Amino acid sequence: MKKQFLLAAAVAGLLAMGAQGALAQNIAIVNGKAVPKTRLDALAQQISRSGRPVTPDMENQLREEVIAREVFMQEAEKQGLSGTDDFKVQMELARQTILIRELFADYQKKNPVTDADLKGEYDKFAAANGGKEYKARHILVEKEAEAKAIIASLKKGGKFEDIAKKQSKDPGSGAKGGDLDWANPSGYVPEFSEALLKLNKGQLTDAPVKSQFGYHVIRVDDIRNAQLPSFEEVKPQIAQQMQQQKLATFQEDLRKKAKIE
Repeated sequence: MKKQFLLAAAVAGLLAMGAQGALAQNIAIVNGKAVPKTRLDALAQQISRSGRPVTPDMENQLREEVIAREVFMQEAEKQGLSGTDDFKVQMELARQTILIRELFADYQKKNPVTDADLKGEYDKFAAANGGKEYKARHILVEKEAEAKAIIASLKKGGKFEDIAKKQSKDPGSGAKGGDLDWANPSGYVPEFSEALLKLNKGQLTDAPVKSQFGYHVIRVDDIRNAQLPSFEEVKPQIAQQMQQQKLATFQEDLRKKAKIE
């Protein structure tokens, strides 16, 4: 009798351990159906990928979300919705989206942008934007005669800022007295840039400068060496841009190689 009691206790213990193991693998039993913990883990991983930390409070919310989904899915299955044509079409579209996303993620993982790539891109940026920066103002008008009259008025003591606010057709700088802030000359249209480079600090254009936008009256308020951000400051932005460029090239190459009839 004693041996039988000990055996029964051992069996009960094993069953209890098995039940605990099952509970550890599942987060709940809904209408007799186990909801595996892997669903909770997958949802948490999805949130983590988006950059949001999964806190203990959020884990409880996710658990309730997974359980609610199971309840709703069971009802949808009960109503036969998984067999409808509309559901099948949406499932196929979802499958395509996920598979394509995995393809792109796999490509980026296997073809990372190196630090050497990033530094090379930064050096090109620095070369193109180095040199001098100009703090300029301009007044933009439609007619050359109007621009000439403004230049004459300025040479007689007219205030550049006031004239820009009243007459410039450039709404952005006009409201600020013609102020274009600090910029590299290469950022302007060629005609404007060429005229700007000929001016010294405090100098005004002697004649209107014609461009595709109209006629400009330009004044240089100051000149300085280019103030470029450091490599480390812009490294994340460069990395993101180069990753997008590499992925776009990969996509374009696949399209070119595909036989489309």
